[in-house]
Amino acid sequence: MTDTAYAKPLPRVTPDNAPFFEGLKAGELRLPRCADCGRFHYPPGPVCPYCFGQALEWAATGGRGAVSSWVVVHKAWFPAFEAEIPYNVVQVELDEGPRLTANMVDAAPGDLAVGLIVVAVADEVTPERYLLRFRRAD
Repeated sequence: MTDTAYAKPLPRVTPDNAPFFEGLKAGELRLPRCADCGRFHYPPGPVCPYCFGQALEWAATGGRGAVSSWVVVHKAWFPAFEAEIPYNVVQVELDEGPRLTANMVDAAPGDLAVGLIVVAVADEVTPERYLLRFRRAD
């Protein structure tokens, strides 16, 4: 892929999701956690979707989980990823946290299966921008 491919739009960083992207830049998966019920969730919002508590904090999670579904994508979510088509998108039930969807790197479609254990990785796509992706845990 060329450097110019990422001159196209990438996911927006807003005040609500900035801690998520800052965590990726630091090499960890940070998600909002409810101080009342202790559950992680994403996307962030003003209240916990489980108990409606309003005491939310951003905390690091292990980023490990099992694939619950997957698909091979032949169209880019963002124009910046056109050079990577086709690619694998997995939905992962995190051990600590909610279900997250992201690109699966270093896996052929034949390698994907429900129950496959994966870990979250921060993939640098520009000098200041990191995105969540998943990689096999082994």
